[in-house]
Amino acid sequence: MRQVVRVIGAAALGVALLAGCSSSGDDASGGNAPATTEAPRPLRVLVTNDDGVGADGIDAVVQGLRGIEGVEVTVVAPATNQSGSGGQTTNGALVVTDATTKSGYPAKAVAGFPADTIVWAVDQKGIDFTPDLVVSGINAGQNMGPAVDLSGTVGAARAAVTRGIPALAASQGLGDPVDYPSGVRQVLAWFDANRSAVADRTLGTQSVANLNIPTCPTGSVRGQVTVPLATTSEGYTDAPDCTSTATNPPDDIKAFLEGFAPLSAVSATAG
Repeated sequence: MRQVVRVIGAAALGVALLAGCSSSGDDASGGNAPATTEAPRPLRVLVTNDDGVGADGIDAVVQGLRGIEGVEVTVVAPATNQSGSGGQTTNGALVVTDATTKSGYPAKAVAGFPADTIVWAVDQKGIDFTPDLVVSGINAGQNMGPAVDLSGTVGAARAAVTRGIPALAASQGLGDPVDYPSGVRQVLAWFDANRSAVADRTLGTQSVANLNIPTCPTGSVRGQVTVPLATTSEGYTDAPDCTSTATNPPDDIKAFLEGFAPLSAVSATAG
């Protein structure tokens, strides 16, 4: 919340009371108005997903974002799992109910597709502000290469950028168990790197930032690397090798298989 601190010198106040108002409206000493110190407005992050409001991944990223000072988190997510629904939307009014994430954080549950959550929040004024950023995820399972058009996680992020709101789509590679803590660390690293651009509204909305984080059978995530989307699905379901020493992967699938967290720009519209 905003905090406004007004500082008025006691001596100046006494002079003003004795002298009264001047004809110009300035204080008797001709000084400036009292100084005002205003805290920066919190960054407002809208979190959604395609696995449903009660899924593990969205709960993990909400908890991570809530730990950042100066960030306000609002959750609007599908009421049920809508994986694979792409950018579909529902015609007409949307049914929205109060809900919570798995750990109890307040949320709104939309009976519809992931992109519907943005329609309701922004177009239908379900929330009374425009988010500074939309984070969609963390999805259970990677969304890379040609598969991005099928992803509801990406679909929700696309709905955001087409409305002028920057968006990150985040997906955690499959594993047993799915390593959401690694995903949260990578999302927070991305946020830290882009926070200034989010705050001053210079982060682009021509595309979605699509981040995929491997669940490593051995080793650990090797960090983020910016690469293009793969043009084929070759190797998509293979296990990543996070102990690899390979460098300069050519695309997101290859980077993922080499233990990196690939970051790719996805077009604002499918196809």
